[in-house]
Amino acid sequence: MVRLWTFVLALLLAVPALADEVIQLGPRPGFLVGDMDDGPLKDELKQCLAQPAKRSDFSIAHRGAPLQFPEHTREGYEAGMRMGAGIMECDVTFTKDKQLVCRHSQCDLHTTTNVLVIPDLAQKCSQPFSPADPASGKKAGAKCCTSDFTLAEFKRLRGKMDAANVNAMNVEDYLRGTASWRTDLYAGRGTLLTHAESIQLFKSQGAKFTPELKAPDVAMPYDGGYTQADYAQAMIDEYKAAGISPEQVFPQSFNLNDVLYWLEKEPAFGKQAVFLDDRVDKDYEGAVASLADIAAEGVKIVAPPIWALLTVENGKIVPSSYARAAKAAGLEIIAWSFERDGPLADGGGYYFQSVKAAINNDGDMMTALDVLAREVGIKGMFSDWPATVTFYANCTGK
Repeated sequence: MVRLWTFVLALLLAVPALADEVIQLGPRPGFLVGDMDDGPLKDELKQCLAQPAKRSDFSIAHRGAPLQFPEHTREGYEAGMRMGAGIMECDVTFTKDKQLVCRHSQCDLHTTTNVLVIPDLAQKCSQPFSPADPASGKKAGAKCCTSDFTLAEFKRLRGKMDAANVNAMNVEDYLRGTASWRTDLYAGRGTLLTHAESIQLFKSQGAKFTPELKAPDVAMPYDGGYTQADYAQAMIDEYKAAGISPEQVFPQSFNLNDVLYWLEKEPAFGKQAVFLDDRVDKDYEGAVASLADIAAEGVKIVAPPIWALLTVENGKIVPSSYARAAKAAGLEIIAWSFERDGPLADGGGYYFQSVKAAINNDGDMMTALDVLAREVGIKGMFSDWPATVTFYANCTGK
């Protein structure tokens, strides 16, 4: 009997705890609900503040939990999963030796890592640090890319909050640019990951995957023969090598041709590939008019920014023409990115620009989320602080 219990205990210790057992939403959902205007939605959400939370696929961790954790780091990812995100995002780019890693941009290392304070690596940056020159109005800057470094060199870096002080006269001050409504409290550790490592981390907690194939900042084909198709295929191949079911993966790209490539070459993955639609920034009406054509090419899911899905009518937030056209075309919708605009007392920034007239407090973001969920019918929401969306999803059955 002792041997039997020893065996059972060993099995329990060997299996990662289910994420539902460790979901921690913290105080933010309650803060936002408390800040809402009085009404039926506030009353409904208040009733859920004490209920235990479960993981939800409606809650998608955008780069981990970058509201307070360095993005695309182990620590940020773990925070996102702890907040109940059912789907995790690794933005995928490649190193000098063509290894896939998690970074929002191929050339963001100067603002998202400590590369500039590691002398032998800083000198390899595409553009070394240059200080600000107040006399001429020149801003401080640098450009450090994953393609400047081998994977071994990349792994020496530590993630930091994505920010820079463009008025800095030295590297140390340049790296001190975190917005006042974010924090450096959790930036003491920022473990960078390869794409393959992110797969294993997310898998260990039962989360699903939404990798985004980032646009290369280097000319393609890269290094004599690494084509865009090679790059798109390499990302899918790492899921196949890890034994991940295609149904668990939602590959994304702003490049429609990447999505069409997956539909043709990897249809099991491509059937739920996500077309990230930022065309609305340059030609909103053209983007709306083309949604039926995109659906006809086989695309099933589109993901525009929040603002493109909402408008204001008679003082109320309602679905936009884009939202209605996507629905008419039979497309599913994912939105991005919640909790990214900072405080909304002045109506918010980029993500809430189309409903600025109807927003005057942080609680209004819950009203916008409710319209997106119930009236637009989004499939999921990217969030910089997944606890907020997890709370809403649990409360409303999403």
